[in-house]
Amino acid sequence: MDLKLNNKVAIVLAASKGLGKAIALALSAEGAKVIIGARDETELTKTALEIQTLTGNEVIAMPVDVADGNQITNFIRKAADAFGRIDILLNNAGGPPFNKFENFDDDAWQKAFELNLLSVTRASRLVLPHMQKTGGGRIINIISGSVKSVLANSVLSTSMRMGIVGMAKLMADEFGPYNITVNNVAPGMILTDRLKHTLPKDADPEEALKERAKNIPLGRIGKPEELAALVTFLASEQAAYITGTTIQVDGGANRSIF
Repeated sequence: MDLKLNNKVAIVLAASKGLGKAIALALSAEGAKVIIGARDETELTKTALEIQTLTGNEVIAMPVDVADGNQITNFIRKAADAFGRIDILLNNAGGPPFNKFENFDDDAWQKAFELNLLSVTRASRLVLPHMQKTGGGRIINIISGSVKSVLANSVLSTSMRMGIVGMAKLMADEFGPYNITVNNVAPGMILTDRLKHTLPKDADPEEALKERAKNIPLGRIGKPEELAALVTFLASEQAAYITGTTIQVDGGANRSIF
């Protein structure tokens, strides 16, 4: 299937590793011109070179802290200048810490808000004029499976991601006349560094992952490239009639009907 992404310009945030890196690679492999952002400039530059070598397509690395309003504003401006347009925005950021509600103070809540909710608001608002100018676009947000089924100790993440779900619904309604779609992708257990860091420190990693996978109908942990495949489809012309929705990538782990 030709996803018609050749020469489309895609911004992928938090792309130096994990899900962001896998998404950037998948988009580049489909012919998109990818601009990746993350805080670690050294790792980001390394990732850009790796993807460019694998796909043969240009990848631009620009360091950015998505929680910093000035930085994201400058990032989007430079990204638009690089190729003269922006067609795809992949909002992504590292998750806030896990703990009980009672253990988080105002500062922790503020940091989670700026990292996981306000960053999506800012980036989406900043790319809107560029997508309006070209007559369409795709905004895709990486959130969390906790918006569908409560995950213990994820109060910061769940609260902010739920805000994104509501915001995306309204954005889809408002942006529809501009031919801009807005969707969320909610990962379940995907084999990233974040998942590895949640494993018991004294346990064998392979056995711990098998234990985690017991309640997943497909019987295994997901791969970053499997989630990236969905994102790439949502970024394509074939997904032009999908908007305002949240799609889970969790191997069937969430049994919720709604």
